[in-house]
Amino acid sequence: MIRIGTVILVVGVIATMAGALYAYTLYQTNFIVVNAGDPVQVGPVQYVVLFDGTHMGDEDTKPEHTFVKIKIEAENTSDQDTIMSGGQFFLQDEKEKNHIAIYGEFSSTDLRRVTLEPGKAQSVTTQFDVPFDEDSQYNVVIRPTKEQTTVDTAKICITNC
Repeated sequence: MIRIGTVILVVGVIATMAGALYAYTLYQTNFIVVNAGDPVQVGPVQYVVLFDGTHMGDEDTKPEHTFVKIKIEAENTSDQDTIMSGGQFFLQDEKEKNHIAIYGEFSSTDLRRVTLEPGKAQSVTTQFDVPFDEDSQYNVVIRPTKEQTTVDTAKICITNC
């Protein structure tokens, strides 16, 4: 009787561990690493990200350090509208510290929140306030929105790759 109970307990523990491992691998983040200018698919959107220089802001918005500007070309490859927002993009410095996008009205193409229609490409820019060093490597990280339900995350090297 005790042997049957032990066998059932061991089988239950093994089955639970197998189920947990399956769920873990199913929802594990898939990092896609590319260089600036290379297309990368995150969920239903194909992105091309380019380094677009640095600037010191405008009359209304001044950076604490330096604004690093990127150009984002995004195309919705699905058959439904999807959202792209500045909150999806982070700039990582060499220490892998994430810097969030800074919003302003620096140009007519500044990203805030954009609805991407199926099959249509859109070009926007955004910037990050970082202590910029020309010799350092910087990466842009793109995470999907909640609606896009994907485990893909892109990491794009934009300088000194």
